[in-house]
Amino acid sequence: MNVRNFLLVIISITGSIATYAQSNLLNAKTPSEIGLKTAAQLISDNDKPLAYGYVHDRDVLMGKTTWEIIDLSEKINFALYFPIDTANIGSDRRSLYDVLTKAIRSGAIKDVYSDSYFNTKKSFKDIQGSLSRIDTTDAGREQINAGIAISPEYIMRSDLTSQDVAQYKIKGYWYFDKRQSELKYRLLGICPVTPDVYSMNNDEKDYIELFWIFFPAAREVLHEAKAFNDVNSAMPVSFDQILNSRRFNSVIYKEENVYGDRSIADYMKDNAQNQLLESERVKEKIRDFESDMWNY
Repeated sequence: MNVRNFLLVIISITGSIATYAQSNLLNAKTPSEIGLKTAAQLISDNDKPLAYGYVHDRDVLMGKTTWEIIDLSEKINFALYFPIDTANIGSDRRSLYDVLTKAIRSGAIKDVYSDSYFNTKKSFKDIQGSLSRIDTTDAGREQINAGIAISPEYIMRSDLTSQDVAQYKIKGYWYFDKRQSELKYRLLGICPVTPDVYSMNNDEKDYIELFWIFFPAAREVLHEAKAFNDVNSAMPVSFDQILNSRRFNSVIYKEENVYGDRSIADYMKDNAQNQLLESERVKEKIRDFESDMWNY
């Protein structure tokens, strides 16, 4: 096969994959036909998350667990934050927060944890109190004191939405695979950070870890959910691909250490610049291990 034919094959394959993102968009005669796949597409659509290879403990020459913060106010991380309002957006576009909470409600993600060590499980009822707040106005309290049933208009309900998510915390494992002579990263957990629902109306909000999810158990859900591709909207990228390929910017706030996995803020207090420099030092220490392997 010459180079020209090879390129034609690649382009044809890429084009066929691209049509899966918004199937039948250019051929639809009515809006209801947009997104419908042909029978041939349904048969050939066997897309699944890229499987992790087996890694034996003896193949890990160096390993280090780190915890990082993904700030959603940074432009490079917008794919994890938007869309915050899905009323006028197609049904296949959701923010990462919506994908996770919907999967928890439906049972697609079965296990949710209260910490990054995945020791204590939480049910959806356990986190429901952190997702919404029901309160009454002064007029409603007067009705309660008078022994009268509260009128619905005096009941206030506040719910956390995608707009309220400020950060994501992730836990991952850096390791050097001596069999392949390569430094690799495996994402282990993810946690949305939101304001405490009872401090949402305050000037200074209290931010909490909403819940932790063991990432390998949620890969199927995150692979089915697609994020916006700013380069080519016809080929959206899945949240599983974004997170596994580390297509985001983050800052290390903790590494496993002899001091009980203390965070950087515990020994670099009241100095944000030094905390950032320490985070970079930890990152470079991990990277340098791979380069040092090639020095004789």
